[in-house]
Amino acid sequence: MLESFDEEVTAKEELKRADHLLYVTLKYTRTADVIHNLIKRLVSAFELCFEIILQDFKNNKKIKDVPKTGLEKAILLEKLMVKDKVFMDYICFYYVLWEIKRNSYEGKEEYRKHVALISKDFTVKTDLLKEYYEITEDFVKWCEEEYKHD
Repeated sequence: MLESFDEEVTAKEELKRADHLLYVTLKYTRTADVIHNLIKRLVSAFELCFEIILQDFKNNKKIKDVPKTGLEKAILLEKLMVKDKVFMDYICFYYVLWEIKRNSYEGKEEYRKHVALISKDFTVKTDLLKEYYEITEDFVKWCEEEYKHD
């Protein structure tokens, strides 16, 4: 159970791992597996933030229990924070990442400059991956500012 952003497995740690995958591993490996692993790290960063937000709701007695899975957490938060436009944009983005993560995928132009992950409804190239990383980083910062407890 996470209580703050300073514990061992945090959203910031997941972002560090994602950063390394994006700017180091992908640079030298260039496979769809690396892209998929990076997306899994981004999803994990979102879910760790969801845990912190829901713990805040629980501590303030607005909910009884925190759901176990990331998707259940997202659905509950969507209901709880429906009026928060910023959060709703982030939750929509989370659903996109979650869909990419859960679908089967294949690589395109692996081991080449323009490597891409091809999934059911998505094609994820390096440029798009950088945008995904930046959006996730913004969400983690937003979450930390809104829900950090000293």
